Amino acid sequence: MTPTAQSTASARRVVFPFTAIVGQEEMKLALLLNVIDPKIGGVMIMGDRGTGKSTTIRALADLLPEISVVANDPFNSDPRDPDLMSDEVRQKVDQGSEVPIELKKVQMVDLPLGATEDRVCGTIDIEKALSEGVKAFEPGLLAKANRGILYVDEVNLLDDHLVDVLLDSAASGWNTVEREGISIRHPARFVLVGSGNPEEGELRPQLLDRFGMHAEIHTVKEPALRVQIVEQRSEFDQNPPGFLEKYKTEQEALQEKIVKAQNLLPETKLDYDLRVKISEVCSELDVDGLRGDIVTNRAAKALTAFEGRTEVTVDDIRRVITLCLRHRLRKDPLESIDSGYKVEKTFARVFGVEIPEDDTAQRNGTGQMKTGVR
Repeated sequence: MTPTAQSTASARRVVFPFTAIVGQEEMKLALLLNVIDPKIGGVMIMGDRGTGKSTTIRALADLLPEISVVANDPFNSDPRDPDLMSDEVRQKVDQGSEVPIELKKVQMVDLPLGATEDRVCGTIDIEKALSEGVKAFEPGLLAKANRGILYVDEVNLLDDHLVDVLLDSAASGWNTVEREGISIRHPARFVLVGSGNPEEGELRPQLLDRFGMHAEIHTVKEPALRVQIVEQRSEFDQNPPGFLEKYKTEQEALQEKIVKAQNLLPETKLDYDLRVKISEVCSELDVDGLRGDIVTNRAAKALTAFEGRTEVTVDDIRRVITLCLRHRLRKDPLESIDSGYKVEKTFARVFGVEIPEDDTAQRNGTGQMKTGVR
């Protein structure tokens, strides 16, 4: 590590390590799968207050390996992938010009509840554009979030119009700003993570459906686990560097596992018969549209790659299908989200398998997921 990189690392805010987080396996699994394949479409995390939603998401962003970006580019453009380059950078690359490259930590952008559309999407300085004839663009939060994580806490309290804008960008990978006949677009491919407390109201079904996955988290009930969580937190607060050192090996192992999974993903295969059965489950559950089928396929492949395999099994599908479908069953906005029982029952019938009892423990945040190396 260079001296400058070292000083930047030490100047960065210390974040609780991802591998030290106890329980909440549904949320951790959903986040990891979205990092392996961002095309899954993000995660909506609903649960009680004080269950570590923000801590987990910050921990994930801190865990991710550094990425190559074009130096001094406000959009974190990828120096190799044209789909992740701003128009300006692509022009330079097409002309054969050298673009300076630097390594940068994956960005986690927090979207404040009071944010305006201009703050989120960016603004065009019309006066400058007319007087100087240049496209003067002031990038917003979507530009900063490109190739990173965009986190919206209390997403159910955010203006529906803004949620729409975020979901459109997350789905298309581009953000377009138009003012007075001037149009500017830039890449905005990010993992969208929304969190909220169901007591404060649900998202409309139309918006909910556009989140790839929906994780439910509950307060851990087991006293021994609660004590472990409290002790870990106080140990971290008293001596953050010492606590981080303790988990360094596990963090590095998980980081390596994520990178391997990202590279293995294109080789992962999902058998045709299994794809038909996934669609049969969606059809029986009367899921509107085809998002449920697509996301379940992607998530099952991401899980397979995460575990270092290339052939998706029925068990892989079982572990992700509830996360991908439970929020798509609601037709009436006043109806609450099915906890997953209906999805599991239909899955078991279509695939002809039994659902293990420990799945309930996983959902209640008490099960243990192996995030490190086997």
